[in-house]
Amino acid sequence: MTTGPSKPGKAQPTSTGDDPIRPAAPSTEHPAASAGTTTNGTTRRGWGRNRAPKSSSAATNATTKSDATKSDATKNGAVTNGAVTNGDAKSADGDKADTPNCDAVKGDVKGDIGTTSAVAKKADATGTAAKDGDANEGSEAKSVEPDRWEAFASAPEPRPSRLTRAARAVGRSLVHEWSLAALASLALAVLMTWPTLRYPRYTLPQDTWDPSLQAWQMAWSGHILLADPTRLWQSNTFFPELWSFAFSDTLLGYAPAGMLGSGPEDAVLRYNIMFVLAHALATFGAYALARQLGAGRIGAAVAGVGYAYAPWLLAQAGHLHVLSNGGIPLALAMLARGHGWSLRYGYRPERRHDGWVYAGWLVAAWQISLGFGIGLPFAYFLAVAVLVAAVLFGVKWLRSGRTLPFGRRLLVADLVGGVFFAGVGALMALPYFQVTELHPYAERTVRDISLFSPPASGFVTAPAESRIWGGLHEGARDALPFHAEMTLLPGFVLYALAFGGLFFSVWRLRHRLFLLVGVLVTMVFAMGTRFFDGTFTYVPLFEHAPGWNALRTPGRLMLWTTLLLALLAAGAVTALTDRVRELAAQRIPSWPGPWLRIATLLPLLLVTVEGLNSTPHPVVPAQPAAMRSAQGPLLVLPSDQGLDQHVMLWSTDGFPDVANGGSGFTPRQLDDVRRVSQSFPDQMSVDYLRTLGVRTVVLLRDEVPGTPWEITIDAPVESLGVTRQDVGDAVVYRL
Repeated sequence: MTTGPSKPGKAQPTSTGDDPIRPAAPSTEHPAASAGTTTNGTTRRGWGRNRAPKSSSAATNATTKSDATKSDATKNGAVTNGAVTNGDAKSADGDKADTPNCDAVKGDVKGDIGTTSAVAKKADATGTAAKDGDANEGSEAKSVEPDRWEAFASAPEPRPSRLTRAARAVGRSLVHEWSLAALASLALAVLMTWPTLRYPRYTLPQDTWDPSLQAWQMAWSGHILLADPTRLWQSNTFFPELWSFAFSDTLLGYAPAGMLGSGPEDAVLRYNIMFVLAHALATFGAYALARQLGAGRIGAAVAGVGYAYAPWLLAQAGHLHVLSNGGIPLALAMLARGHGWSLRYGYRPERRHDGWVYAGWLVAAWQISLGFGIGLPFAYFLAVAVLVAAVLFGVKWLRSGRTLPFGRRLLVADLVGGVFFAGVGALMALPYFQVTELHPYAERTVRDISLFSPPASGFVTAPAESRIWGGLHEGARDALPFHAEMTLLPGFVLYALAFGGLFFSVWRLRHRLFLLVGVLVTMVFAMGTRFFDGTFTYVPLFEHAPGWNALRTPGRLMLWTTLLLALLAAGAVTALTDRVRELAAQRIPSWPGPWLRIATLLPLLLVTVEGLNSTPHPVVPAQPAAMRSAQGPLLVLPSDQGLDQHVMLWSTDGFPDVANGGSGFTPRQLDDVRRVSQSFPDQMSVDYLRTLGVRTVVLLRDEVPGTPWEITIDAPVESLGVTRQDVGDAVVYRL
């Protein structure tokens, strides 16, 4: 296709490879505005891309171009400073940059291939032909001569290796806020629970009874999920009872840890490690929740420490299922993050992310798998929160008259996550319903709740394990019938900070009032039947809420009181740090002085100090040598609630079936075994144990003094068809 010569003042359309067709700049703006205009036969640079209107001779040349002309050689074979003389050069993007002056082309253009080839050969002979592709994209032909200043340029920076890039990425991740928060939480947990990790294979925090039971629980779940998952709920203890693993909270969520190691010493080590990690997760989870709601770093740190190391939790040092509460604030933080909601900034749709919603529901499901003691109130809280959020969202939609941004993906995430959470809860609940059906006497009564319901004085009384307040509150504890579940002090510093947060805070006034109402309501429920006999609070839940009648210790609801107090305190401390920042900006130089720094860190320091412990760490009784070789099913005597928990721990060496067991209730069959075995070894007890399937009895000499076996331990048994053997400090009877 040929075109006529360009007319003065009229731009000709040109096109590039991927660019849309754009008109050239009008020539009337400036004499040099048209790309490729010539003066005295020499091409000049124009604005933008080097474009030139095509003359008739150039167009004819385009139609008659052969393969030889693709070498972009000039007609005379000369390229000088980027100006093309007597020829046309092909631009880098595939368009020809032709000279608009017809005088630049001498003579008529011959279209035959032979003439063109001759020109190309002449260009090759002179050695000045431009190589194809040497020019950069979007630029004109460049001089083949090197830049005279190139030798003075700085050397290019060497490209880092993969190892260097990986090291830099790891370094950036380590200094990230969440990495630092996790590391700080872990380091603080080691210090605040010390000396738990001093002798982690031989000691347990607080006592050796419930911790021994829970060490066995983690070991059993990990062992049986690898060996035979169908037997998960049919544990090796309480033989021959069914569903015995559901006789108490299971800590099933720690089963992956139970897959590592074997035997009693590894079980104790595992328990101590998880004990420390539980405190670290609680600190990190509360920190994450406070940050998501809008608190500053120091305020969030106060919330994390105040929540994880509240003095009342020191009395729960022997109850790992109560201390394992970090999944609650962490799940709430993830769900709030996924929905783009915070307490300080409200609902921000642009921050929604369904991935965080899935993660939040997953963490919530893991939390409830640790046990219903604190998991069931968490499940009810989530159900109420979802209902309230849906109602508020619907009201705003009706008021505004338009669809509010939420998103289908977010809705799907909530539905899938909620169904998964409910499914995990249902699967965990089924064995407990079986236990209730088989052992109806195991159900709690209102009278049981009354025994563990704390009075109002319990909220200002610290347990004996508190290093700061334990000795000072000894008289107040003596007035409480059950110390461990009635000393509920969350911390006087936390009280003070939360009270200050009602008047000076980054939270809005209505949010502060909501938090205050939450604190008072949870305190009332934590009192159980002590608040007007629980007629309008705990008793309706106990009678009508599914599963609530299994919770016999109302004081553990103090966990929610502590979390709400921590959020109020975080708002106050954040307001303080913001004010310090404003004052610092007015200083010359504009940075905080030492006293201002101390003022921001003082609340964190005080909350930490108030959480110091004096928890005892007794040595775990060593496994008897007889237990290592005894064949199950077996019975270890003497048998009672405390000693049987040690037997459960010892049974982690091979997991033989044992008739012993300790839990939240005692099955009647185990009561019968203990009663009948008082006269062992005699014909009646031997026949009864054989009927149950027990084949070995281990009698511990160290535990015999003061018991009926003190007289019969050395009695002859040949007439009973029983063999007797001394193994270490125990006597082994084979039935």
